Amino acid sequence: MLALNRRHAALLAAAVAAVVGLTLAGPAAAKTTLRLGHGLAKGHPVDVSLDEFAKLVRERSKGDLDIKVFPAGQLGQQRELIEQMQNGALDLVHANASPLAAFEPGFGVYDMPFLFRDNDHFFKVVEGAVGDEILASSRAKAFVGLAYYDNGTRSFYANKPLAKPEDLKGLKVRVQPGPIATRMINLLGATATPLSWGEVYTALQSGVVDGAENNVTALTLARHGEVMKVYTRDEHTRVPDVVLVATSTLDRLKPEQQELLRQAARDSAKAHNARWTAELEKAEGEAVKMGVKFVDADKAAYRQVVQPMYDDLKATPALATLADRIQAVK
Repeated sequence: MLALNRRHAALLAAAVAAVVGLTLAGPAAAKTTLRLGHGLAKGHPVDVSLDEFAKLVRERSKGDLDIKVFPAGQLGQQRELIEQMQNGALDLVHANASPLAAFEPGFGVYDMPFLFRDNDHFFKVVEGAVGDEILASSRAKAFVGLAYYDNGTRSFYANKPLAKPEDLKGLKVRVQPGPIATRMINLLGATATPLSWGEVYTALQSGVVDGAENNVTALTLARHGEVMKVYTRDEHTRVPDVVLVATSTLDRLKPEQQELLRQAARDSAKAHNARWTAELEKAEGEAVKMGVKFVDADKAAYRQVVQPMYDDLKATPALATLADRIQAVK
């Protein structure tokens, strides 16, 4: 009888230990791994910022949420990444707002030329109510934005100065896919050539396109300054990047995890924006060493030529209202 009781006690102890073990193992079993894809090179400032975003999420969730970052187009280029996210095959994506317009037109307002008065105006918009509305506007398309990453102002570069709009006539210019960017280039008398980011260097080198438009880091980080030697500061647009999440992913997270993800994205954006400003300054110096010449543009002349785009917006009242609200931000 004593031996039987001892056996029962041993079995009970083993059962308790098993339950305790399962309880302790619970958090590890509940760990959620999210995949984030983007098209920029490993070590690019955006890649560094996304790694920091992943680190913030991991630390603040105490390991319950883990983000694996896949850079350099490993999982596809921007459109492919967005489509994977829509299908639930990818959790998070970093993309520029311009190609997002093909999925949710509201993002296209950022393609409007000379939309922002200055740096302060830009940040008041993207960190304010209008910016938040645009981030949330794509829910019906199976994704939403978490935060904006500054991508600097975009200007033209080619192998000749483009100080006046007429200097663009007859040129083939790479643009990001999107109707507004295409319309701007066509108004300036050039031919818009939509290409994915990974194709641009070869297209510039081979003459498939005569120029492109981007921030100054394209000259250095993407090495476009090796083949294009004149950067014209017309600063026609300032199109932010966006950190996106699939609604299927967001909806399966607990409310506190959703908020953690949003806040970590916004905190990483603030750090990124400071890093990006420093990177732009460094890139200009490096581009000069590569033999790139910087010239100023007649911005007033550029504004005048593209002004009809704001008249065009009246045919799309929702976009026209967004543009008006953005320009009214003080």
